[in-house]
Amino acid sequence: MSISKMTALTLGTMLLAFGQLTPERIAKASAEPQNWLTYSGNYAGHRFSPLKQINESNVGKLKVEWSYQVNSLQRFEGTPIVVDGVMYASEPPSNLTAIDVRTGRPIWKYRRSMPSDLRVCCGQVNRGVAVSGNLVFLGTLDAHLLALNAKTGAILWDVTVANYKDGYSLTGAPLIVKDKVITGMAGGEYGVRGFLDAYDVATGKRAWRFWTIPMPGEPGGQTWAGDSGKTGAAATWVTGSYDPDTNLVYWGTGNPGPDWNGDVRAGDNLYSDCILAIDADSGKLEWHFQFTPHDVHDWDSTAVPVLVNANVAGQPRKLVVFPNRNAFFYVLDRVTGQFITGKPYAKQTWAKGLDDSGRPVRVPATSPSVEGTQVWPSVSGASNWYSPSFSPETGFLYVAVRESGSQYFKGEAEYKAGEQFNGGGFRSIPGEQMWGAIRAFDPATGNVKWEYKLFTPPWSGVMSTAGNLVFGSTAEGQIFALSASTGKELWRFEAGGQARGNPISYAVDGKQFVAVTMGNALYVLSVAQ
Repeated sequence: MSISKMTALTLGTMLLAFGQLTPERIAKASAEPQNWLTYSGNYAGHRFSPLKQINESNVGKLKVEWSYQVNSLQRFEGTPIVVDGVMYASEPPSNLTAIDVRTGRPIWKYRRSMPSDLRVCCGQVNRGVAVSGNLVFLGTLDAHLLALNAKTGAILWDVTVANYKDGYSLTGAPLIVKDKVITGMAGGEYGVRGFLDAYDVATGKRAWRFWTIPMPGEPGGQTWAGDSGKTGAAATWVTGSYDPDTNLVYWGTGNPGPDWNGDVRAGDNLYSDCILAIDADSGKLEWHFQFTPHDVHDWDSTAVPVLVNANVAGQPRKLVVFPNRNAFFYVLDRVTGQFITGKPYAKQTWAKGLDDSGRPVRVPATSPSVEGTQVWPSVSGASNWYSPSFSPETGFLYVAVRESGSQYFKGEAEYKAGEQFNGGGFRSIPGEQMWGAIRAFDPATGNVKWEYKLFTPPWSGVMSTAGNLVFGSTAEGQIFALSASTGKELWRFEAGGQARGNPISYAVDGKQFVAVTMGNALYVLSVAQ
């Protein structure tokens, strides 16, 4: 950890500006549009900025204000947090920098040494942090949860969440709910047993743990043949949402293990590929909904659940909306978990549709095979971990959609502790022209309102703003802004480097900024005044 070279006057100004980030402030994040207080901007998972200084009339004048380069060749997937003029940006593999939002200069840096025998399936990444009080919370690839002083970067507490040598890691941004910091975990490709944890913000003492794989004799345990649930995965590697009115945390779970050979785990395999509604105080499961029972295509359901209120059949309903990796768009009642509607939102060939309870009606002969089985969507899904966005101004949900398929192969599935437990593999379909799109949906029905096509499937999320804009980025290295109402392209910038993160917006000294991770850099953009 080190303090950057900056004047004492500037550093002192930044530290005095920092205020205590209370749970009440986080719950009312929309009242502070100048800040970005949680991973998704608010508890509801909207990734929407109420700022409108940058709008349709001037977005074409966006220029780079400053950029920050990370000292890593690993993928830069983090969403920064902005609190009272300070940006907290996690970096690969498990580092953290506090940045002056006016200049892009680091205030302090925390650098963590990683063990040489890490077990990670998909790159050494970190997707973000959480802030509460005067603390910043960071999960690490060696499966620790840290609380650091927001002003200095000094570590207050360091808790071992799980044993990284068994394949556990933390890659997602934690979520602050009242006096607790809630974190998921990664490691589904290593035959771990998934869980969701809550820790006391002040002390680091674990408040509760919900295991996402029930054991024999527990409710749901019968959905796993024998003791196969012990290596059943169902990781929780992306940040969830929270509704203060219901006091429920909504969190998605990953694929069952092994990924592509379901013979060794007969049954629906709860609670893999589910959305879980968990009481924030006790950790008790209130309801669950499983999107893909007995998944054999690795379609994690770990995207951010989006909470909206809308009329359904003429009646106001509290909804949770989930464009799933399996290519179906789901609308559920977030109080009860009742399935309301669901329909494909991208090409899919594995299900004839969903029945009245939302359970898929499978197409025969679409499971992985030794010879290889072509199925849409691909193993990366119709969407993936990156964030959608909901605009209360337009009423639309914006989703970065992937249009591609895979050949799925079934292989041997022998569990060995600390080794990948996949039971097969996949490859691209030869000759397929893959592509992508940003699509705007009616969140209550899943009907498409407009589409903006992308040359290749995206690996980054979107953000909408009160300036009637949707910001996104491409795998080819462009940042773009669209009309939130029509999808018309209004601005594009060649940034270079593949986009792998989610945009945010904030303001300081009365000026709005947009921040986007591209390649190994963070770009901060503004309109000259």
